[in-house]
Amino acid sequence: MMKRILAAVGLVLLLLACWGCGAAPRPDTVSYVLEAEPSRLDPAMTTALPESNVELQIFEGLTRLDGHDVPQPALAASWQISPDGKVYTFYLRDGICWSDGTPITAQDIEYSWKRVLNPDVASENAYMMFCIDKAEAYFKRQARADEVGVTALDDKTLQVRLTNPTAYFLNLTAFHCYYPVPKHVVEARPDTWAADAETMVCSGPYKITAWNHSSQIDMVKNDAYWDAGAVVLDRLEFPISDSQATRLTLVESGQANMTVEPPPSEQERLEALGLYKIAPYLGSYYYVFNVQKPPFDDVNVRRAFAAAVRREELVRYVVRAQKEAAYAWVPPGIADEETGRDFREEGGDLAVEDEAAARAYLKAAGYDEDHPLPEVTILFNTNEMHKAIAEAMQSMWKDALGADVFLANQESKVFLATRSQGDYQIARASWIADYVDPMTFLDVFADRDNDARYYNVIYNNLVQAAKETNDPALRRQYMHEAEQILFDDCVIIPIYYTTQPYVVQPYVKGYHWSPLGVVDFKRAYLEDQKG
Repeated sequence: MMKRILAAVGLVLLLLACWGCGAAPRPDTVSYVLEAEPSRLDPAMTTALPESNVELQIFEGLTRLDGHDVPQPALAASWQISPDGKVYTFYLRDGICWSDGTPITAQDIEYSWKRVLNPDVASENAYMMFCIDKAEAYFKRQARADEVGVTALDDKTLQVRLTNPTAYFLNLTAFHCYYPVPKHVVEARPDTWAADAETMVCSGPYKITAWNHSSQIDMVKNDAYWDAGAVVLDRLEFPISDSQATRLTLVESGQANMTVEPPPSEQERLEALGLYKIAPYLGSYYYVFNVQKPPFDDVNVRRAFAAAVRREELVRYVVRAQKEAAYAWVPPGIADEETGRDFREEGGDLAVEDEAAARAYLKAAGYDEDHPLPEVTILFNTNEMHKAIAEAMQSMWKDALGADVFLANQESKVFLATRSQGDYQIARASWIADYVDPMTFLDVFADRDNDARYYNVIYNNLVQAAKETNDPALRRQYMHEAEQILFDDCVIIPIYYTTQPYVVQPYVKGYHWSPLGVVDFKRAYLEDQKG
């Protein structure tokens, strides 16, 4: 399973000259500085936030999340769900077109979804469609494409068969890998269509007019979009810089008006200026144990290290940025449609902080003054915040447990490979939701290839039972029981629930930050232009 990482990685060249000499953005334009250049804009293949943010403006799925993150009709005008929750029939809008005027059909959607699942395409997003009947089997070359449960009944009707009832399936259809792509363009230029402004044929509120690589992406309103009347802005600009300081300077100087992740040291000053904002971000920052690597193959050792962490201290003095200390796996922000209660509020805190208990766990594992712990190494990727947190954990574990803890820092790509190969004892990690449902978190450790090398048949059975039931109350019960097992087995140490700090000029209005980490500019406007 692909692991989405909180911090996007990539190298970009900085060409300030392309951003003008202190000139303000156009009065009909929002300028958002990306933290990295998109590698390409193929919804089937992309995994990082810069790509997802750009794709959200130029593509659209059968549904689109509204201001409350509820899926609403988009390319699909309506749908029907069978009583058993396994068959969805979508009815497309009349007259929907690609930005080049070509009609968007149900066949386009069937083609696009099966393209994600095609094993020769090798999309890292394919797992997001495994709830569809025979989808996983096709991806693993155990079934044919025509056996997959996605069928265009006619130009305007798409039928989808699921393996099990999937309560969050409509949410999935708003995710980027479910966006249809223009078959007539993709097949004509399979290697270049998603990296060239000239071939970016779009279905969303905006379309790309220029892509100056390593510098800026420019967009204009897509007049062929079915809901073009709701789009206020004439233009969007996406300058690119991997430097926090540069991004902030561009906003404060008026060359742009919005960006993410300002330097933490600037928080108080930016708050005083009214520029600093915090968006919800449905994710967890945590430490993960390799449960097969000594000494963490002993659950009591894992419990000792977990109980010795002082989260509030970490968040207040090291992390800052208005993060919330995490005492469970699934973060707050996922409300149950039936009860209205937040999953986290319902489940409560699961992690324990108790240094005396930590020392008792260590003793139960056979370690004491005469039998000291072996050396332990924390693995993290290059980032000042990751380093600061690792140093704080190192100090806590030394103080509470007498543990000799060493730090290993790796470049991000190497780090991800090392973690996925299980070549570590304990490592930092983060998980951002792919969709708004607890299952996006619980599924992580049901995957046989999870980074923790963790396998518990009872846990997996509970997760599977939650997927198969059509009873909302029973589903919640199974998911809460599964989450408790993760903490009984002490697989992870949650540190904090994520948020998205950003800066924005106060006259930019109408945008929506999704808790999935992307910002939707479909209804954005500049305050002095709103009639």
